[in-house]
Amino acid sequence: MKLSKRVQQLTPSTTLAITAKAKALRKQGHDVIGLGAGEPDFNTPDPILRAAEEAMRAGHTKYTPSGGIPELKQAIVEKFRRDNGLTYQPEQIVVTSGAKHALYNLFQVLIDPGDEVIIPAPYWVSYIEQVKLAGGVPVIIRGEESRSFKVTPEQLRGAITERTRAFLINSPSNPTGMVYNREELEALGRVCLEHGLVIISDEIYEHLIYGDEAHVSIAQLGPEFYERTIVINGVSKTYSMTGWRIGYAAGHAEVIQAMTGLSSHSTSNPTSVAQYAALAALTGSQEPVQEMKKAFKERRDYVVQRIRNIEGLGIQEPQGAFYAFVNVRNVVEALGRFRDVDEWVKALLEEELVAVVPGSGFGSPDHIRISYATSMDQLEKAMDRIERFVKKHR
Repeated sequence: MKLSKRVQQLTPSTTLAITAKAKALRKQGHDVIGLGAGEPDFNTPDPILRAAEEAMRAGHTKYTPSGGIPELKQAIVEKFRRDNGLTYQPEQIVVTSGAKHALYNLFQVLIDPGDEVIIPAPYWVSYIEQVKLAGGVPVIIRGEESRSFKVTPEQLRGAITERTRAFLINSPSNPTGMVYNREELEALGRVCLEHGLVIISDEIYEHLIYGDEAHVSIAQLGPEFYERTIVINGVSKTYSMTGWRIGYAAGHAEVIQAMTGLSSHSTSNPTSVAQYAALAALTGSQEPVQEMKKAFKERRDYVVQRIRNIEGLGIQEPQGAFYAFVNVRNVVEALGRFRDVDEWVKALLEEELVAVVPGSGFGSPDHIRISYATSMDQLEKAMDRIERFVKKHR
């Protein structure tokens, strides 16, 4: 049976390949430690679980408006006012089946065949594929490690052509954990304004920042930035609700209404019960968020210290999210037996039963991504195994 060209152009996920291998080893009874998960290891907080149960008992198990229930949209409006100093109206908000769905719909309503979207590397794997699915062309600019993986206004300006439609920024970043400060965002934003570009700001990790740097939404830098920016966010990472699949977008009403219309012909609406759970997450106590954040910081500090003590590995301390982006080029090249980092990652899994994600999927083939969204006990074992693997092959 013939498949569409749009599907045939998708790149296989390196993350899924490693995950499948790890699962197969576990089924064989091996003690595999997975450091690839892009989700908190905590359960969803109890008040949110109770709110979902109450919603089911109250009969909120039917279709909802395509763009989300009014109560949740209003809670998102209040969240932006409280956390970001941004004023939106409900018609500027769309609730989606996860932040990934919000991004997908946004590209579908913005991009025509041949339109270009500028994406900094390292990047989250799905950005590239979603642009391609919309018929667009991903244009990659590289954030060098020497600049904390951040791109410059000069790079952005140099990548703009007459076909450029949008610029995407993700801060805090997956996979690097780096955070753009206010001055950096404004400098990049000015270039976008000069050329009339749409700014897509993925802020899904906004509450997971561990240093003195505060989260800044590029939309809050002034009225002109606000008008050109679509903010993508959700409850998955902040409230450990990855499986509930609730994301949202905020921005220009015309774009948001187009995204809502697209949802009405695809998903119909986000899951009703999950919307009521998200409502409880946004309006309830934020103490569980701070508890998770404290645990993530402790784990981050531990992983960074251990990596820095392994000869040949390099790391910049991540400021946010829950990933460590580790440069393994020196150890891979020194060994000579591996063609690339992907082969090194496969050998680490087979020999030491530690699953990490190769950086090739993020546009950075010299690195691996380690998720520290797992228990300290597991992290200690994993770091011992990684250190042993590196020493064994030195």
